[in-house]
Amino acid sequence: MAAVRPIRTETDYEAALAEVETLWGAKAGTPKGDRLDVLATLIDAYEKEHCPMDQPDPIEAIKFRMEQQGLTRRDLEGIIGTRTRIAEVLNGRRGLSIAMIRRLNERLGIPADILIRPSRKRAA
Repeated sequence: MAAVRPIRTETDYEAALAEVETLWGAKAGTPKGDRLDVLATLIDAYEKEHCPMDQPDPIEAIKFRMEQQGLTRRDLEGIIGTRTRIAEVLNGRRGLSIAMIRRLNERLGIPADILIRPSRKRAA
């Protein structure tokens, strides 16, 4: 096996992914398992720097959680407010208040750092 080295290029990245595929399922604590752990860490660091994922839009996060939990707009009345307020928020015409963010975080488990971001759907 070649020495493990930092992933600096797309070629290095592709080679690391190919090697991880061959090592997948290696037992932890073995030389192959240790190599898999190191490569996975290097790949993760490379992806964070070169392929960052955008945070989800707050409205899309709410809609996704509603779908996950089988919730309707009516279920949001105790969290966001009236049906009109819910429609305004979900259609991007009104931003979330701090109180709404807290309740969405507490009751639906949506991370507050996602909810406080400005929505891309918000009308200017």
